[in-house]
Order: sequence, then C-alpha cells, then structure tokens
Amino acid sequence: MSITLYQLDGCPYCEAVAERLDDLDVEYDSVWIDALHSQRDEVKRVSGQRGVPVLVDEDRGVTMAESERILEFVEQSYA
Repeated sequence: MSITLYQLDGCPYCEAVAERLDDLDVEYDSVWIDALHSQRDEVKRVSGQRGVPVLVDEDRGVTMAESERILEFVEQSYA
C-alpha cells in the first residue's frame, strides 16, 4: 500500500484526515509542507494546487484535495 498525505503542522483539516487514517490502521507516509503557499511546490506538482491536505493513493490511482472528499474516499476504501 502506498499512501502519502501532504499536510501542514497545526492544520485541523490535515489532522482530521490523519486521525481517521490512524483510526482505521491505514499505513501512510506524511509529507510535512511549508506554511507559506509560495513554498508548496511539491504539493502543486502532485495535485495542481497548493492547498492541504492532499492524499495520494498510488495503489488506487487517486490524488485528491479537500478534507471532506478525502475522508469520504477513506471511508469508502478502507473502513
């Protein structure tokens, strides 16, 4: 399983996604990104935008942003 969560320290939306992944015992890698939008080149490269959280699930071919959408995907895929 190859899941990566791009997140920002102290971001409540990021924390909600990480907590749900943890609750479901889903293994994932965290990539901690810079607070400055102008420094979020890796997130932009991966997702086409600079907001977080961003979840990349390589096994399912999914890259998505927006915590509500990510949480729905996690529930449908891993719960």
